[in-house]
Amino acid sequence: MYTLRPVVLLLPLLAACGKDPVVLTGDAVGSCSYESPFSGEPECMEFFDAEIAAAQEVCDGYAAELMVDEPCAVEAVLGTCTYVSDGIQVRTTVEGDDPSKCGSQRFGCETFARGVWTPAANCDGGDEIVVLEDPFPLPERVCVDPLPGEPEGQSEDGQVCTWQVVSGATEEGRHFSDYADCDIIRRQRPYGAAPANARANEDDPRMDDAAYVAEVDWVRDQLRAGSCDCCHSSAAPNGPAIFDAEFEGNLLNQFNDRGLAMAAGWIPTIGFGTYPPEENNGFERSSPEDPYLSIIPTTDQARMMAIFEDELLYRGRTIEEFVDDVYGAGPLDEQLNYKPEQCSEEEGIDKDGVIRWAPGRARYIYVLEKGTQSPTVPPNLDTPEGTIWRVDLPRDGSPVFSESVVYGEVPEGMVQIYPETGAPAELVPGKEYYLYVTADILYPISRCVFVAGERERGGGCSSVESGPAGAVAGLVLGLALAARRRRLSV
Repeated sequence: MYTLRPVVLLLPLLAACGKDPVVLTGDAVGSCSYESPFSGEPECMEFFDAEIAAAQEVCDGYAAELMVDEPCAVEAVLGTCTYVSDGIQVRTTVEGDDPSKCGSQRFGCETFARGVWTPAANCDGGDEIVVLEDPFPLPERVCVDPLPGEPEGQSEDGQVCTWQVVSGATEEGRHFSDYADCDIIRRQRPYGAAPANARANEDDPRMDDAAYVAEVDWVRDQLRAGSCDCCHSSAAPNGPAIFDAEFEGNLLNQFNDRGLAMAAGWIPTIGFGTYPPEENNGFERSSPEDPYLSIIPTTDQARMMAIFEDELLYRGRTIEEFVDDVYGAGPLDEQLNYKPEQCSEEEGIDKDGVIRWAPGRARYIYVLEKGTQSPTVPPNLDTPEGTIWRVDLPRDGSPVFSESVVYGEVPEGMVQIYPETGAPAELVPGKEYYLYVTADILYPISRCVFVAGERERGGGCSSVESGPAGAVAGLVLGLALAARRRRLSV
């Protein structure tokens, strides 16, 4: 029999600026070590105030053995992320000695795990969140001549015009990868090859029905006209992610049940973003205005949803089973529905208008009405109703430091996006507002509520004094951390 020791642990590392040290209480159940499938870095997870079975289930997800009543034994530590998940207190220790990785680790911890990142001494201020190279490629409408042998395009001079973004689609009957740069699409979302549903390899007698095959082929053509063609076909450099639009058998059999439900419109997927069909070659998908449309961009929503609904019914699934599943976009929904807390002493807008945020350098700065939905992805979710002021940095610009921006004054090298012209509304003293500062799209630094006119200008967490920059790979890590906690299947 193992003897569990009650503990109260104060993390023996450097507290992050603006964050209080975390006290873990309860019984030390044990730990498990593994290599992160997302960052590739070795990690060790410890569990407190938890049932052994619950801790074992988490470790099983990493194919790791739970070492009951044993703490993590890590020599070179970058830092720890401490958070509570499903009632279990978790402390994850990230192994390593490369301080340039501290920023991406902090981003994943704070943004998605909602935890407290505590850097080790070897980070030496290197947990600044910043994107210096290859920022998020913004949407671009690309117009080119049709491929030889294909009909004229529907745009001026017979060209084919396509929005080069995850939400985009080319003209019906064409392949997105022929008319847009898939490398750009894969830089806008984390991509990774993943196996299809095991039933994809089984014989399916329905494929002897010509009418059924025609519906499957139509779905295939719709998928290939959208950006799905970049990650869910042979165009993907490491192989398709879960389903392959070029699969010779029954394409629908590759989908997992939850993916079918998203395609049937049973689970809302507004977090992916979308264009109105009149701007997207007639293709539409789930949106805030109509959340229960298919995740798949299509020219015929009724037909698309009916095909996937029939497949779900064929598998014995019902819509009632998915009623409580409202996070179709996974980590994108996590950000979209983020509820900000009060700003720390190092964050907010001072009486003289100086904006301060946590260690990091900004590409996007928002001031919003309190209660506004958090900004996320273009084209329709990046300037929510309730935006008061927004300034962006062009791709080739240098990210700006905390305390270098004054509210309403556009910094040199940045561009005011909202309002389109003129100065933003003055902030009302004593009123609460939402400050949202990001190192890039989907890469937040500070997201918090402050009171206007409350503070005199003072010292804070100015990132001017921070050390080496974090890597943009933190976006992949952060999205993956959220997916780890809400296992996505498409």
